[in-house]
Amino acid sequence: MSTTRRTFLGQGLGAATLMASGATLPGFLSRTALATLPSNDETILVVIQLTGGNDGINTVIPYADDLYHKARPTLGIAPNRVLKLNDQLGLHPDMEGFQSLHDQGMLSVVMNVGYPNPDRSHFKSMDIWHSATLDKNARATGWLGRLADEQSRAGAPPFAMQLDDQTFPLALRSDHAAVPSVRDVRSFHLNGKADQIRKVIQDKRQNATQDLLFVQRAAVESCNNAKRIESAQASQRVVRGKYPAFGLANKLSQISDLIAAGFGTRVYYTSLGGFDTHARQVLRHGSLLRELSESVNAFYADLAQQGLAKRVLVLTFSEFGRRVKENGSRGTDHGAAAPMFVIGPASQAGIIGKSPDLGNLVEGDVPFQTDFRGVYSDVLQNWLKTDPEKVLGRSFKTTRVVGKT
Repeated sequence: MSTTRRTFLGQGLGAATLMASGATLPGFLSRTALATLPSNDETILVVIQLTGGNDGINTVIPYADDLYHKARPTLGIAPNRVLKLNDQLGLHPDMEGFQSLHDQGMLSVVMNVGYPNPDRSHFKSMDIWHSATLDKNARATGWLGRLADEQSRAGAPPFAMQLDDQTFPLALRSDHAAVPSVRDVRSFHLNGKADQIRKVIQDKRQNATQDLLFVQRAAVESCNNAKRIESAQASQRVVRGKYPAFGLANKLSQISDLIAAGFGTRVYYTSLGGFDTHARQVLRHGSLLRELSESVNAFYADLAQQGLAKRVLVLTFSEFGRRVKENGSRGTDHGAAAPMFVIGPASQAGIIGKSPDLGNLVEGDVPFQTDFRGVYSDVLQNWLKTDPEKVLGRSFKTTRVVGKT
């Protein structure tokens, strides 16, 4: 693949990016745009990126460990406030939504997740998680972009898409698959111009270079995806769940709309930012965890009303955790390993791994015990039913997070 094409894809344009704004939806689009939809019983993955480096120690709290309370004289959560998962670990008190999911057998907590020789740079560590490789020279595509390359079919809905107002993520960067990015599905519209755009592109093909042809094909696919999105949104749901007034909840409710409409996408990607809590962490961290847990809980309640919950798995990750010892600004600095959450009726419910060993830190950090690519591997193989080696480039020791399929 040429550098020009890869650069184009890396900007989210060749990936058929559709950054939407507006206030109305057309009602004239027919359902024929959905004629090539896959089976309505296929599994779906929703990835939520926690941007900034979530403090795993105050998310899944080792409340019974005296070393935790000693390291965090102002940030430590008292045992009587922790939402207990077992006799050692519990959730932050603002995560009642996740406690409810845990009580329903829908929450998998994977402890001490990371990778060898951790990098504390936001950008470098995020690139590692997105590309699923430690080789800085092999990060042209993302793990979900490579999955889309493997699974995308001509004329079918996009295998993966971003629903977010953030930069197009490396995780979705592909070699050739069209991966749309939409800010807000409910305000998306092309005013019926998709066919006109397609015709203009077709008329310009006669003298086009190979790279221009690639751009033109991507633009045509973008128009096709735009019509699919509009058509899906034109189908109003009879039953709609109640969501809290959070930005993440709004994104998840739109994803639920697309799933309910039979849109056909298998992987959805969104994010929640603000986790870089260097100072006065107590003012922000609990609110972020509340937004995360209440939004995901509402999402599953909505899906359950429609009989769709069993088809959907949610995976959360952050680029790194935080240092165990709080800093002088009543915050926490960049760390290493942290928990991941895998959520849904099909998750391997409960705690996977051990409580962090705070007496054996590495440079002040919790050392990783579980390679994040082992989690990816299980999701790829046992949820999305694809060969993980084709996506990850090699085999990894699988961490079983998918329990029921």
